[in-house]
Amino acid sequence: MSTLRSIGATGLFAFSVLRASVPGRDFLRELARQIYAIGARSLPIIAVGGAFVGLVMTLQGFRTLSTFGASNSLGTLLGLSLYRELGPVLTALLFVGRAGSSIAAELGLMRATDQIQALDLMAIDPVSRVVAPRFWAAVLTVPLLTGFFCAFAIAAGYLEAVQVLGVDAGYFWSALSGSVDFRTDFVVAFLKAAVFGGTAALVAAHVGYHAEPTIEGTSVATTRAVVNASLLVLVFNFILSALLFNS
Repeated sequence: MSTLRSIGATGLFAFSVLRASVPGRDFLRELARQIYAIGARSLPIIAVGGAFVGLVMTLQGFRTLSTFGASNSLGTLLGLSLYRELGPVLTALLFVGRAGSSIAAELGLMRATDQIQALDLMAIDPVSRVVAPRFWAAVLTVPLLTGFFCAFAIAAGYLEAVQVLGVDAGYFWSALSGSVDFRTDFVVAFLKAAVFGGTAALVAAHVGYHAEPTIEGTSVATTRAVVNASLLVLVFNFILSALLFNS
């Protein structure tokens, strides 16, 4: 029963966020600030994570494909794995750890220090001022971060495959470009990333916004936000993959 109550409360909170998303000067200013805070400042961890994922995928993929004499298909393996699954999912999980926890902690501290109540007293909608810009910033930035993640992963994989493992560069790029379809893989990856970003921000904002007004409550809310958002990203990834790639 508590789980159903939480799902219902989150759904109502999502509706209130969408209703409060009214473009205006203050909204757009805060949106730009949040795009920098949770998007641009996440680039270093996305770049490093993408590069090492590309390196390990190339190494393991080369070993497996070489067993069957298919090492020239390494580009296909890397491209399809990244765009269809690993790119959006790992980017979202890194985003949850880096930005989702920050959103939950900020809103939890605002609740603990009575800043949210102060906005209410000044007749300012707290959801419109502090939640909606963070939600839309996540929806906009996670697809872009996914593009950076995949780009760094492919670049690192290419360097390892060609310079270290001896794969022909022409075969690598030919297999990669011939296997990745723009609509089926590229567009779907960005669509999934937008859903994951919105989910992560919504869960983190909901938990932080309704946290107990204490330091301990903020700590608990931050932990719950990371755990719940990470699990929901994995669940939604399965649902979207089943719907989009089997349609």
